[in-house]
Amino acid sequence: MTALVGIALTSIFVQNFVLVKFYGICPFLGVSKKLDTALGMGMAVTFVMTLASMLTWACQKFILVPLDMEYMQTIAFIVIIAALVQFVEMFLQKSIPSLYSALGIYLPLITTNCAVLGVALLNVRTASVINLLGTYTLIESVVNGFSAGIGFLLAIVLFAGVRERLESSDIPKALQGFPIALISASLLAMAFMGFQGMSF
Repeated sequence: MTALVGIALTSIFVQNFVLVKFYGICPFLGVSKKLDTALGMGMAVTFVMTLASMLTWACQKFILVPLDMEYMQTIAFIVIIAALVQFVEMFLQKSIPSLYSALGIYLPLITTNCAVLGVALLNVRTASVINLLGTYTLIESVVNGFSAGIGFLLAIVLFAGVRERLESSDIPKALQGFPIALISASLLAMAFMGFQGMSF
């Protein structure tokens, strides 16, 4: 149990996919103008990361390794992620059309979001604390995927809050818009660097 908590805290804070590893920057910058859209995107990415972690681990363990087809890993994982994103897209279009239209082009881009593919690849390549012989177990993979999604959600919601405050701030003309967003993102990333000394 302690190892799972360590994996979760490391994925959320110490090795945050957006602010430390810089994966998934496209939706992070593109969908973070409003807090509600950022929250919706963060939840969608968390859902996809969690399910993708479980399905890609199973695909690796029960299909690719037994058939000696590990070289197909990236393609297989992208197909699984694309199917999950299609499912999320259809669900949001039917259930929450306002969020579906607010996310716009960024929803299908979850398919090519390197954070989602990155967590799936890291799950099958990272040495496990519990399983000393190899990669993460299924439970560890799911915890890591869910935690990485929560880390993405935390980063994008914090950044959206900062960007909403910037709307009413007096910013020099040369820095208005995207430049101040990049400066804010870098300051947020520097704040998360404070977790680097922690070990779980």
